[in-house]
Amino acid sequence: MSVSVFEHPFLRALLGDDAVAASFTAAADLAAMLRFEAALAQAEAEAGVIPAPAAEAIARAAEQLVIDPAELAAAVARDGVVIPEFVRRLRAAVGEPYAGFVHKGSTSQDVTDTSLFLRLKAASQILLARLDAVVAGFDRLSAEAGARTLTGRTRMQRARPITLAHKIAGWRDPLVRQKARLPALADDLFRLQLGGAVGNRAELGEAARQVADGVAARLGLGPAPRATHVERDSIAAFGHWCTLVAGSLGKFGADIALMAQNEVGEVSIAGGGGSSAMPEKNNPVGAEILVALARFCAALQGGLDQALVHENERSGAAWTLEWMILPQQVVAAGAATRTALALTDALRFPEAS
Repeated sequence: MSVSVFEHPFLRALLGDDAVAASFTAAADLAAMLRFEAALAQAEAEAGVIPAPAAEAIARAAEQLVIDPAELAAAVARDGVVIPEFVRRLRAAVGEPYAGFVHKGSTSQDVTDTSLFLRLKAASQILLARLDAVVAGFDRLSAEAGARTLTGRTRMQRARPITLAHKIAGWRDPLVRQKARLPALADDLFRLQLGGAVGNRAELGEAARQVADGVAARLGLGPAPRATHVERDSIAAFGHWCTLVAGSLGKFGADIALMAQNEVGEVSIAGGGGSSAMPEKNNPVGAEILVALARFCAALQGGLDQALVHENERSGAAWTLEWMILPQQVVAAGAATRTALALTDALRFPEAS
C-alpha cells in the first residue's frame, strides 16, 4: 500500500488513470498558471490597464519560464499557497521595467482556481469520450447477445425471467444521463476566476469587466460577471458528478461479479485475474475494482461537501480540503471509465441453451 494508490508504481495500473491524472501534475498546474498570467497581462493591455510592451514581456516570459516544482516546496510550506513564490519567479523572468505589472489586480486564489478549472475541463473531455465508448460497448453487447434469457433477481432472490438486454439497459442508461448532466455543470464551473484581493475586482477599476472577459476569452473559459472565491457549489457538484459516474459503473461491476460466480455462470471474463493459491480461478478483478472505486468516490464526496463552508471572503482550510479530495475523485472516475471499457470488451456470454 501507499499514501496514494493513484501514484503507486504498480497499484496505479490497477486503480489509477494516467491520462486523467496528467491534469493534476505539478507541471500541468504550473503551465496553466503561466497561461493565466499571460492572458491577464494581454487583457489588461487591451483595456489600457498596463502598457502593451509590459504585456508582451510578461507573455514572452510566461512562455519561456521553466520552474522546477521541487524548488517551490519551501515557499509553499511557508505561505500555504504556491502563488507568491510563483509570481516572484515570473517577475524575475520579466525583469525591469515591467516586472511590477505581473499579476496586477489578481490574487493567489484567482490563479489557483483558474488553473484548476482549465485542468478539470481537459479531464472532463477524457471522461466524456470514455463514457461514449462504454455506452457504445453496451450497445454492442446488447445487439450481440441481448435476446438471451437470464434469471431476474430481486433482493438477491430468484424472481422472473428477464433478457440480457434488460440488464444492459440498467448499466447503459445511467451513463447517458451522466453525459447529459455535464454541460450544465460545465457552464457553472469552467469559468474564469478573477476577483483580486477580496473578490470585488476593485484593483482593476472601471476596466474590471473588460479585463475579465478578455482573460476568459483567451483561456477558452466562460465569462464570469464576478468572482466566486467562496461559492464552491459548482466544485462540489463536479465532484458529485464524478461520484455518479463511478457509482453507475460500480453497479455494473457488482452485477458482473455476481453473474460471473461459478454457480451462476451467466458471464465469463476473458483474461480475468489469477490466484496465487488456486491457479484454476478467474477472479472478476475489473468488476471488483469498479465497486471499490464507486464506494471510494462516495466516501470522498462527504468531505468535498465540507469544503462548501468558506469563512468570509476566503478560507484557507476549506480551500485546502478541496485540493486534497477533488483530484482523487476525478482520477477515480477516470479509472472507473477505463476499467469499464476494458471489462465490456472482455465479457463473454454463454450461448442460449
